[in-house]
Amino acid sequence: MASLTSSHQKQNGAYSHHQTRCTRTHQIGSLLIFVATFFVTRLFDRSFAPCTLTADTVRASHHNNFIALESQLSLKIYVYEPQEINGLNELMHGRDGKITEEACLKGQWGTQVKIHKLLLNSRYRTRKKEEADLFFVPSYIKCARMMGGLNDKEINQTYVKVISQMPYFRLSGGRNHIFVFPSGAGAHLFKSWATYINRSIILTPEGDRTDKRDTSAFNTWKDIIIPGNVDDGMTKAGATLVQPLPLSKRKYLANYLGRAQGKAGRVKLIELSKQFPDKLECPDLKFSGPDKLGRKDYFEHLRNSKFCLAPRGESSWTLRFYESFFVECVPVIISDQTELPFQNVIDYSQISIKWPSSRIGPELLQYLESIPDKEIEAIIARGRLVRCLWVYASDSEPCSAMRGILWELQRKVRQFHHSAETFWLHNGSIVNRNLVEFSKWELPMPLP
Repeated sequence: MASLTSSHQKQNGAYSHHQTRCTRTHQIGSLLIFVATFFVTRLFDRSFAPCTLTADTVRASHHNNFIALESQLSLKIYVYEPQEINGLNELMHGRDGKITEEACLKGQWGTQVKIHKLLLNSRYRTRKKEEADLFFVPSYIKCARMMGGLNDKEINQTYVKVISQMPYFRLSGGRNHIFVFPSGAGAHLFKSWATYINRSIILTPEGDRTDKRDTSAFNTWKDIIIPGNVDDGMTKAGATLVQPLPLSKRKYLANYLGRAQGKAGRVKLIELSKQFPDKLECPDLKFSGPDKLGRKDYFEHLRNSKFCLAPRGESSWTLRFYESFFVECVPVIISDQTELPFQNVIDYSQISIKWPSSRIGPELLQYLESIPDKEIEAIIARGRLVRCLWVYASDSEPCSAMRGILWELQRKVRQFHHSAETFWLHNGSIVNRNLVEFSKWELPMPLP
């Protein structure tokens, strides 16, 4: 009995001793985690402190974010050539091939051309389909439609014809294919998008979930919000159309430069400007005819206020939000459902204001008037540091819209792709429903 007790005590002692050593290890680990968390939290807090930081500190913080994300990039993107797929040239240049790239670079359509051209020259481009992580489908469809190059029926038929010739689209069910739709209509320009590209990655400035079709083409889990296309004359270094004005020389507290279009928020702003014409500028803009506002005149109006109001129009996004950063006026978003790009690296509460669309009235102007110029300057300074992410420049630039888009695309890459119509065998070979190997699939491909 004594021996049993002694043995039991030894076992307990051994267990107790082991438990003590484990606890100390855990304590040391916990202490290290606490210290690391403390310093990381302090760094994060310092990165976004609104008024106490110098511009150099904020600049360093954003630069570190950009460098960290750059180090994660290991993309290979295949860009389809127009001549390799029947119909792709029509999606770019219209049925007669008369739509030019230069004509499509203007306005919000321009992102379709710019992203395509920048990917063609990207260091992340591959010319081998078999090694590609993602596939880019070029199209200037918004421009072609607006310029009469294709009608809605032709657009739909041509898209279906094009993707039926893409074996890798069939292989993944479209999950690794990228499409750009740069306008408020989004992917709805392709009437059958929900049938054919509902799994694909869509690049669009339009993230609205409440559009007039009652169905949004944007899916926050797979699609990517991109910046609108700001006039090159404002974004290129040394080539700005107009220079920002000092706050003390700005005539108005706020402005809204746009048409009413029968939209409630816009109508309210125009009515508000009639009540307070010395505070809110809402000129009657002409976008055609002899009194059409030139682009330089537009930006001169925009820079003459401390705050640039960006209400919802036909859709939730507005180019005015991005333009305001280049005239250094604080953007005020008045669009409740809007989505914003690159939220993994940008804290928008530090560079803009979002105001409820249901509270457009004198209260809005009173609030804006209460903000001291010192705080306005601080918001503008922080915006100045990140506006490079709105510029469609090469991904070799340290900061650009393309760099941001590639960061987001990296997160969409999958190690393995399959669809409801792909199968695999014990040796890893991919086959279709008829057990035909991938390399022997014939065109056109049956589509879901």
